Amino acid sequence: MPEGDYMSVSTKSVVFCRALAVAIVAILSIAGAALIQAQDETPKAETEPSKLHDDLIGAWMLAESPIGQVTGGRFLKFFGRKHWATSQFDKDGSVTYHHGGTYTLDGDEYMETVEFATGQTAQLVGQKFRFKVNVEGDTYTQTGVGNPYNEVWKRGK
Repeated sequence: MPEGDYMSVSTKSVVFCRALAVAIVAILSIAGAALIQAQDETPKAETEPSKLHDDLIGAWMLAESPIGQVTGGRFLKFFGRKHWATSQFDKDGSVTYHHGGTYTLDGDEYMETVEFATGQTAQLVGQKFRFKVNVEGDTYTQTGVGNPYNEVWKRGK
């Protein structure tokens, strides 16, 4: 053994393994502390629903549509906190179509995603439709953005 080298190869291996173990424990401790801190942080509160969002919730009956959908049956649209659905039924009460899904509302910009549909409107599944929306009293107005669905609805009573 050269002069000044006080540790044997086996002792050096043990020291290296201990140093490596200490480094791994330190890294895991730092990562664990970061994870705990992230979990302890109070999650950001979800944005409170807007007045417009609250005003949308409920059942609506189609009153006006420039593409002539009002004749020949009744149309209903329903809004929940995150979901919507629309149904048409004929004068005998048979459902002609029904579809719906989820929606988002950012200011007066409304976007609905069709997630389910009956046979007649099944081709809509997966599509998104954008609108500018407004509720005044018992009247809900939607103006299609990139689609022809400009409609006026009256609150169901």
